[in-house]
Amino acid sequence: MILPAFNEEISIGSVVLLTRYYADSVIVVDDGSSDRTADIARKAGAEVIVHEVNKGKGAALKTGFAAADDLGADIIVTMDSDGQHNPAEIPKLVDPIIKGEADIVNGSRYLNGLDKNTPSYRRVGQTILDGATKLNSGLHITDSQSGFRAFSASTKDAFRFKAQGMAIESEMLADAGKSDLRIAEVEIGVRYDVDCSTEHPIKHGLGVLLMILKDIEFNKPLCYLTVPGSVLGIGGLILGILFLQDFTVGKSLDFGPTMFMILCIIVGSFMALTGLLLHSISAILREARTT
Repeated sequence: MILPAFNEEISIGSVVLLTRYYADSVIVVDDGSSDRTADIARKAGAEVIVHEVNKGKGAALKTGFAAADDLGADIIVTMDSDGQHNPAEIPKLVDPIIKGEADIVNGSRYLNGLDKNTPSYRRVGQTILDGATKLNSGLHITDSQSGFRAFSASTKDAFRFKAQGMAIESEMLADAGKSDLRIAEVEIGVRYDVDCSTEHPIKHGLGVLLMILKDIEFNKPLCYLTVPGSVLGIGGLILGILFLQDFTVGKSLDFGPTMFMILCIIVGSFMALTGLLLHSISAILREARTT
């Protein structure tokens, strides 16, 4: 069990104690906390690894996965440290892996649809982030931002662990999709009354969305650049044909619409060509990794 933690002294003790009932070992990665998170986790019986400075959740998970590998773990479970997840649901997550039915199991709060008790801003944000993650990963996941997941130990080399913030959840799904890993989902509960995040949820959501879009730009540049660029360029060409028809019958060309037409053609062509170039580069890099 891996618990990435940053200033979670209020909840970390109880989370570790409850988790120990369902996990052979509990690894807490204290990601530069300024409170007593590390000390309390140790007293609760966890193995604690401390980052001297805050490196982000991606780095914390990378450290945790490496530590779990050193311990010879067959299954790795990740869970948030703020108490919003129920450790009693760990057996439910690991069961599909034990049965050989999945490589990764995602704990979903929304497997049967978005909960009406979920705050409206969360429902809207979740829908947007799930859609962006699906476009990036090619996976149909109902809860792309869940931090409660189980992994077969054989999947550890599939992940980049580059994302600095909560976008790591979407990044790991994108990596899983590229590696053709089998992913299952099981329903989990969640407590919103223990959400101790100090970051504004809208700011947080926009930050995650931006990082997903940046990932899409590299992973699927044809969708991100070439398709919209082609649409823009074709639209400019259509306008050009219409303007040319008007010009041949003696009508004058207005400066504004004419410049807009030229801009559409130039920008669209640039986007389309850039997308094709990035697609070629990413294909070369993927081939280089596999050789």
